[in-house]
Amino acid sequence: MKNHQLPALALAGALLLSLAGPARAAEKETAIALSDSGITVDGKAVSTDPTAAVYTGADIVYYQDGTNESYGQGTESEKHPAAEAQAHTVVTITQPGTYRLTGSLSAGQIAVDLGKEAKDDPTAIVTLILDGVDVTCTVAPALIFYNVYECDRAFVSYDSGENPDYEATPYVDTTAAGANVVLAAGSENTFTGSHVARIYKEGTTKKLHKYDGAFYSKMSMNLSGEGILNIIADNEGLDSELHLTINGGTINIESQDDGINTNEDFVSVTTVNGGSLNITAGLGSEGDGIDSNGYLVLNGGTVITSAHPGADGGIDADSPILINGGTLSAFGGRNDAADSENSAQPYMELSFASALPAGSVIKLTDETETVLWTATLTRQAQSVTLTTPDLKLDTTYHLYVDDVLQCWNGNSFGMMGHGGFGGRFDGQQPPEPPQDGSFPDGRDPQKADLPGQMPSQDFAPAQRGDRRPQDMRDGDLADRPEGFDPGRQEGRPGFSGEAADGSGSTDFVLTGTTKSFSGVCDSDASGKTRVSFAVDGATRNGRTTEIKAITAITPSVDIDPAQVQITVTDDPSESYAAACLLSDGLEAVNALLPTGDGSYTLTVAVVSGSPGHTGATQLSFAVGALPYVDIREGDEGYAAIRALYAAGAMTGTSENTFSPNMPVTRAQAVTALARLSGAQETGADTFSDVAPNAWYAGYAAWAADLGILEGDGQGRFLPDKTVTAEELTLMLERLDKNYVNSTSFSGELTRSRMAQILVNIM
Repeated sequence: MKNHQLPALALAGALLLSLAGPARAAEKETAIALSDSGITVDGKAVSTDPTAAVYTGADIVYYQDGTNESYGQGTESEKHPAAEAQAHTVVTITQPGTYRLTGSLSAGQIAVDLGKEAKDDPTAIVTLILDGVDVTCTVAPALIFYNVYECDRAFVSYDSGENPDYEATPYVDTTAAGANVVLAAGSENTFTGSHVARIYKEGTTKKLHKYDGAFYSKMSMNLSGEGILNIIADNEGLDSELHLTINGGTINIESQDDGINTNEDFVSVTTVNGGSLNITAGLGSEGDGIDSNGYLVLNGGTVITSAHPGADGGIDADSPILINGGTLSAFGGRNDAADSENSAQPYMELSFASALPAGSVIKLTDETETVLWTATLTRQAQSVTLTTPDLKLDTTYHLYVDDVLQCWNGNSFGMMGHGGFGGRFDGQQPPEPPQDGSFPDGRDPQKADLPGQMPSQDFAPAQRGDRRPQDMRDGDLADRPEGFDPGRQEGRPGFSGEAADGSGSTDFVLTGTTKSFSGVCDSDASGKTRVSFAVDGATRNGRTTEIKAITAITPSVDIDPAQVQITVTDDPSESYAAACLLSDGLEAVNALLPTGDGSYTLTVAVVSGSPGHTGATQLSFAVGALPYVDIREGDEGYAAIRALYAAGAMTGTSENTFSPNMPVTRAQAVTALARLSGAQETGADTFSDVAPNAWYAGYAAWAADLGILEGDGQGRFLPDKTVTAEELTLMLERLDKNYVNSTSFSGELTRSRMAQILVNIM
């Protein structure tokens, strides 16, 4: 994941620009009064001439009845008869300007279309001031911007194939956007709309039309003001095909599918700078509250979202989610994880052990029991993401559901920091995951001798039988006897999933790296009987736990299987969630197990609201070659990292993390080269700053003997000095004169980039 965070002053400036809205000179408003009995423009009857600034009579774009599969991809329920479509009055705006709309249409559409060339014309800007508008459309969006200026010029060039180096960023300036909606102060506006399924260009399967939202723009759009906007949608609610920036107003959305959607994959940015959003989405079979196919950035305002209670989230994005300010309450079956590294405001992600029913009252208090945040669920939810400006790091918070104190059993890095072991909670806060390759106590893994613990340094031997540095021997789990269970050796239940005796921690402490809490359920303060669960079927494979099939789930006390929920989610929460009840049978339980590569958490828990029992057991496991939560299939460098992991040249900085963006040191580089080339260690006393038992000592000497990497001329190796991409390429050329560099990396060398370079010599 790339660090896109702007410097504080730059970000502040960007926000000021966005909050200010389009910086344009005041211009005359054109007044459009809507009515089923007649429409007026500046007090005169609207024109029917398509060359007028405002006219009626255009055909509405809709999915036609009586068509077959050559027409498009619409279902029978998405088709409409011609008579229904023709009953709608389309009010079309064709020229730039500011238009104030009032009145209502019981069957109509507001359309803005300045022509196909408008996207390249910076003067093709339309501002709609909604001042008491009520429009209903049953066959298409109730409001749609077809063609106006597109302010993201870099994307326009990229989209036309003229700028192959275009790189998306989470911070975009949409103040020059051609699509602008302003909610007049004191006004209430309602748009009840439909959608248009994919229609093909004639004779092809290419898209001609597809408009999923009731309130829609094909270009980047700004929405601001002080009034109210209600959107009622039979599919998605508020949509933009590129960027959407919300600066103000009160926006209420009820949608059968996504509440808000911006749909350019890995490019679109949904930004909330202000206003109040109340979104009830997924009233049909699915739907996220806010779904960005690119980035989601929350800088201010108040956002409340409720998603479909299945596997959908109150917030969902294919690129990072940045939480920088404002108040957020997001509810769903599975919220996507936010970007902890680059978000500016503390937030809390809660994954409950089982679904909370509608009507549940959740509240968060500080250590003085002052309530900082509270919410009453209007629908079932299992995942909650919240933030307020009052949240602080390194502060203890308490969580209550229906006034019962809650506890937690894990976090996004796996069970209590023990990764694949599903380890027992012992009542203490888990150590924070390393951010720079160091251990939680601050020691440098390149200098520490930690018997009995897998080193955080990243390189495994090429073969299990290879000789290795002393500080790696005791810690390498792959060398432990068959059946050895490190969890049990340390007094914890191991990867078989045996139950923990404790009730979890009731202290929710936000830190710079810990924002997520999983396995949340009633604590012992509830007075309920605590239940734990043993899961049979997990196996150890090298450094990871795998689950091919679950053969039994055994509770510690007798309990009705209908009172036990099994949930599987990915870590961190991004794209996978599935659940069933134990009473559904083992076949249903095994159907939850994912097939895609990644790290996952299995949670077995007493259902929320059970009158006499509580408790949850969690087990972290991996699918595929990489058991890391910070690198997944589809990420840059994934294939190369997986190949080097399989070859034994690179592993993680911990059992759960790979740290793809961490800089590479000289010690790490020569070790990776040596193990990948199958080299044997040589004398370990070549350099004065390399301890004989250092994990890289033999390989530093090997590199020096072959002239791959020399010291500083004063007998020092400088193991902690970082390496550039050019320096690594030079090492490879010295190792093999026939080496051909097929990569284009230069400058800083990260662990991901090193993998992408080294994969060329495998």
